[in-house]
Amino acid sequence: MTAVAGDRLIDGYALVVFDLDGVIYLIDRPIPGAVEALGALRAEGRSVAFATNNASRRSSEVADLLTGIGVPAEPAEVLTSAAASAELLRDRLPAGAAVLVVGAEALRAEISAVGLTPVDRADAAPVAVVQGYGPQVGWVDLAEASVAIRAGATWVATNTDRTLPSGRGPLPGNGSLVAALRHALDRAPDVVVGKPEPALFTTAARRAGTGRTLVVGDRLDTDIEGARRAGLDSLLVLTGVSDVPELLGAPEQRRPTHVAADLAGLFDPTAVVRVPGAPQAGGWSAVVVDGAVELSGAGRPLDAVAVLCAVAWEAGTGADVRPASPEAEQALAGFGLAT
Repeated sequence: MTAVAGDRLIDGYALVVFDLDGVIYLIDRPIPGAVEALGALRAEGRSVAFATNNASRRSSEVADLLTGIGVPAEPAEVLTSAAASAELLRDRLPAGAAVLVVGAEALRAEISAVGLTPVDRADAAPVAVVQGYGPQVGWVDLAEASVAIRAGATWVATNTDRTLPSGRGPLPGNGSLVAALRHALDRAPDVVVGKPEPALFTTAARRAGTGRTLVVGDRLDTDIEGARRAGLDSLLVLTGVSDVPELLGAPEQRRPTHVAADLAGLFDPTAVVRVPGAPQAGGWSAVVVDGAVELSGAGRPLDAVAVLCAVAWEAGTGADVRPASPEAEQALAGFGLAT
């Protein structure tokens, strides 16, 4: 069901924490409606923060990027997995310790900023390896990391996102590169810092003080699971990686509190739904027939999503959905659920 008319989602929260890629921008271009949504939040004097697993930019660089696309931001409002990883290593290692950096220059800069020494070869005897996304990361980097980790270096991954969004669709993310090294070493990283680990979100919530925090993301496996681990409400927007078929098959730890097509759901009660809804709501009805979820009726497509979540999550049927009315067929096709 949609929110009660006049009851805006944003009014229930003191702080909104936004993921970036797939929510605010795609690579370096704003997603339609994002600039206007953030402008409206600023105009109302609301607290916002930005949390990103992308370790290829420093907080100041992310703030500059946001400001450049029309979303004014301060470095203190930006939480990156690169900075969080550097702070973790700073707290665990002696000052000046050598850390082998696999990733972008931003990650190297964060390591330097906390008083550690970035290196790029295993023969420098690093006591830790930190691995983050960088478009130039290649076999040589992974080979040096492999040697260092086998020699006893602590292995820290900034994040394990399998993909990252692009204008051409999802591309390999840091998680895919971590997986290559994990396969070669037959072991997992000692520490994963970014989402779905809760640290970025809990840090943001602490900064906000009292009041409820809402996490807005486009990925069930990082943003939404991270929010749930942090004990926070979440809004899944369908502007990035995760889609309705993935949502219907989501395990409990990856299920959002709310779903909206885009950031308009923060302000428009008719553009957001709480999930799961009821099996019959908003003109729609769903039942399980022969192991599949059958949708009938007519209404707003988002209301159908809430109804489908109610039945699919309870039955464990995932995205095995079929229409039982022309309107249902049209709605399902719009969500990539055409049969």
